[in-house]
Amino acid sequence: MGRASRRRGDAVDGVLLLDKSHGASSNAALQRARRLLNAAKAGHAGTLDPMASGLLPVLLGEATKFSQLLLDADKAYETTLSLGVTTTTGDVEGEVLSRREVVVDEAAIHAACARFVGEIEQVPPMYSALKHQGRALYEYARQGVEIERKARCVRIHGIEVLAIAPESVSLRVRCSKGTYIRTLGEDIGEALGCGAHLSALRRIAAGPLGLDAATTMEAIEALPEDQRTALLLPVDTLVAHFPEVRLDPPTAARFRLGQAVEAEGDVVEGETCRVYGESFLGLGQWRAGRMQPQRLIAQAQES
Repeated sequence: MGRASRRRGDAVDGVLLLDKSHGASSNAALQRARRLLNAAKAGHAGTLDPMASGLLPVLLGEATKFSQLLLDADKAYETTLSLGVTTTTGDVEGEVLSRREVVVDEAAIHAACARFVGEIEQVPPMYSALKHQGRALYEYARQGVEIERKARCVRIHGIEVLAIAPESVSLRVRCSKGTYIRTLGEDIGEALGCGAHLSALRRIAAGPLGLDAATTMEAIEALPEDQRTALLLPVDTLVAHFPEVRLDPPTAARFRLGQAVEAEGDVVEGETCRVYGESFLGLGQWRAGRMQPQRLIAQAQES
């Protein structure tokens, strides 16, 4: 893959793996990171609630063209459920709705979690950013208005019980895109007969990207400005799961102009590939013996 930091004039392209702190909104974290790295264009690949911490991939410059790949990717979380109490938001920030006695054992917890592994249906919570008639659902919820929501099919790949305390349980959840961990926690609580809400939530992975390589906002701020882009992963990190095809300079030049080109590689009809000349050019699709440009990036001068 290419170098971590690439510049087009003064533009910054790359992927920042940010360990978002508790209490910050995803957009506030995104804008702060964008300013610290002096990037003109930025986006993130999946919102984290303010009460949640953990992995927030921040995509800068040309990396934003591939955000959908991470949005569609599986995610992994670690969460703590407080048993016996339900809240309006499904997490610790909501008002208490009910309190029930907690009479569960380890076997019951494992059995309840197992019920939700596989394809399940979830009704999105009212306290979510989903839109209804142009407004986020949480805006209606704050006004006491309930909007009917359709159930969605999601997949829970696995639930691992990490720790059990008298009135709490810590879990590691691997799931498909679109999964609401708050809703999952509430459903597990109901399956246990005592109710539950999330007291902690931390995203530890998004697709192939993990929290182990992430950095905090404080660590970014501590670096001199001219060293901060060294934290960025290259744009092609986001497409590393696609097969690689390399083009000679004349062929790469035509591909950059949007022309289908002849290429060599172990690829099959219709397959998407990451395409390189001297550097990463973008994605192409193999059609009828030629590489068709699919998503190109503006070419950078190495910094």
